[in-house]
Amino acid sequence: MTILVLIAVVAAVVTLAGSSARIVRQYERGVVFRFGRVLPATRGPGLSLIVPGADRMQKVNMQIVTLPVPSQDGITRDNVTVRVDAVVYYRVVDPVRVAVDVQDYGAAILQVAQAALRSIIGKSELDDLLSNRERLNQGLELMIDSPAVGWGVHIDRVEIKDVVLPESMKRSMSRQAEAERERRSRVITAEGELQASQKLAQAAEVMTEHPAALQLRLLQTVVEVAAEKNSTLVLPFPVELLRFLERSTPEQSAPDAPVPQPPVRVNGAAGPAVVP
Repeated sequence: MTILVLIAVVAAVVTLAGSSARIVRQYERGVVFRFGRVLPATRGPGLSLIVPGADRMQKVNMQIVTLPVPSQDGITRDNVTVRVDAVVYYRVVDPVRVAVDVQDYGAAILQVAQAALRSIIGKSELDDLLSNRERLNQGLELMIDSPAVGWGVHIDRVEIKDVVLPESMKRSMSRQAEAERERRSRVITAEGELQASQKLAQAAEVMTEHPAALQLRLLQTVVEVAAEKNSTLVLPFPVELLRFLERSTPEQSAPDAPVPQPPVRVNGAAGPAVVP
């Protein structure tokens, strides 16, 4: 009988010890409720003992949680319908407030993230959603972090993943980009022509001050043409040489002009000369 009593006592002690022992992992913290009232001190990682029947422990994960935000349809400030999805990274910083102040902090943060994403879509233009995402990410982080701080949760980072546009808008943007590239090509061509004309004008001024430079350039052109082993050589003739020859040639009378004759007297009267 004594042995049976000892065995029963040992079994009760073991059962009591098993019901009072809790293991908390490294990335968790234990929040203890004693008769429904939360204790201010949390239990760290390792073996933790609680009072059986009086205490109840709730474990809170302290790791960074990745929360994908479903795609949200919205209209931007410039009246473009888009679909935007995002991802939120958050972690628990106050286990007691997470366990007491909010029933399901994960679902609460998800709802706040969806509302903030729709709000940021309505306040932004399409160009900002496509090219200025850093500023939008910061705005989203502030909008989500404001209520989350009161729940004991810290928002580490918010990222806009993708922006889906209608097919008509994609075609319009493609045409706009093509027109922009065409405009740039024309501007670059015009700038090249302008620079070339300026350099040609400077070269013309140098050749005007030094006429020999024009002759040297002519000879250089002849050398370049002759290097191609052509059977026909086109030799440009400078206009200045023609003008020089025109100035140096004396003026001559036309060969078909009539020769004037002296007057002839007939019977003492003057009359026109008759040439047979």
